[in-house]
Amino acid sequence: MTKNLQNRLLYQLNFLKSIGYEYGQSINLQNSNNEQLELPNEINQLEELVKNCYLCQLSKYRENVLFGSGNINSKIMFLKESPTVSEDEFSTFYVGKSGDLLKTMIEKVLKVNVNDVYITNIVKCISPNNSIKHEHVNFCKSYLDKQIEIIKPKLIVILGESVYRYFTNETRAFSEIRGKVIRNNDLDIICTYEPSFLLRNPSSKGEAYEDLLKIKAIMEQM
Repeated sequence: MTKNLQNRLLYQLNFLKSIGYEYGQSINLQNSNNEQLELPNEINQLEELVKNCYLCQLSKYRENVLFGSGNINSKIMFLKESPTVSEDEFSTFYVGKSGDLLKTMIEKVLKVNVNDVYITNIVKCISPNNSIKHEHVNFCKSYLDKQIEIIKPKLIVILGESVYRYFTNETRAFSEIRGKVIRNNDLDIICTYEPSFLLRNPSSKGEAYEDLLKIKAIMEQM
């Protein structure tokens, strides 16, 4: 069995197990892929499926799966790359220095409680040495797509250049699109710096503040 077929089989078995099946119908692995498999339309069921996912190597390193947090009826979604060490340890967002900064950005500038917005990651498990690979992103893609389908955000705030690259597959310079609302696959997105970048480069906080003011203005018109 090839690695690709093995991954497809694991994906299907994880899904069947999460919805209560002990045995499933025959799986045509040659004609199936992650996107073709039907995922739950209820957010809690989807989260339970993701928490039992072992499709890629990152499942070996996690203590917890960081699926998502906040108001599922929110019109705005924040999208990070992957869980931090602190988030993985405490199984929650907005912890550690970068988490504290992000919470401050949302609550002090956007003037909304973090529980009133929705946040999730491109990749749901922590990675060793922040070594996210395209294969990890691809395994989580169907989960993220389903989250977006269920929540239906009117605006997705992309946190960081790497998330922008993974989410859009675009090659335009980050400086060219940062702070601008752009259309991608029928979704409105706006990019700004990730908190960890701002901690390393405090001189960029002014630009991030301007981005947040634009986001705040958009939110007020939703």
